[in-house]
Amino acid sequence: MPVTLQLVQVILQALSAFAIAGGLLYTAIQFRAARRAQAVTNFAKLVELQYELRKLRVQDPSLARVHKNDIEHLRSDEEVQAYFLNLMQLSLFEIAWFAHRQGQLPVGYWNSWEKRMRQLSREESFRQMLDSPAMKIMHDDFDTYLRETMHIAPGPRL
Repeated sequence: MPVTLQLVQVILQALSAFAIAGGLLYTAIQFRAARRAQAVTNFAKLVELQYELRKLRVQDPSLARVHKNDIEHLRSDEEVQAYFLNLMQLSLFEIAWFAHRQGQLPVGYWNSWEKRMRQLSREESFRQMLDSPAMKIMHDDFDTYLRETMHIAPGPRL
């Protein structure tokens, strides 16, 4: 067999092998992106369920009395509503934070969220909610990020 024909065969086999390897690499990258998207979806659903529970307390502040520790520092229905409304806003920001952290939210959109949260964090009712000793279910890294970025003192350790 001529050397030229053997060289062409080897080159074609090498190209085939590289194409297969490239396809496998591309599939792995796509699979990783799909897993991240699913993680964001799962996280968002959990936080959405918290949001709905908080929304019930905004709509009917008497429901907040079910967990007395959540409201022992609140004196009126309006304070209960303001507290849980701020927690609802925090829930939405937590979803945006997690999506951004997972590379699922564009930087420009994230920056607009962060800018608005900086404004909200200066509101007295927001700071009172965050400073409250009541339990707030949120990602520990999010709590740290929030307090450092918004220059808010660390919350009580549970």
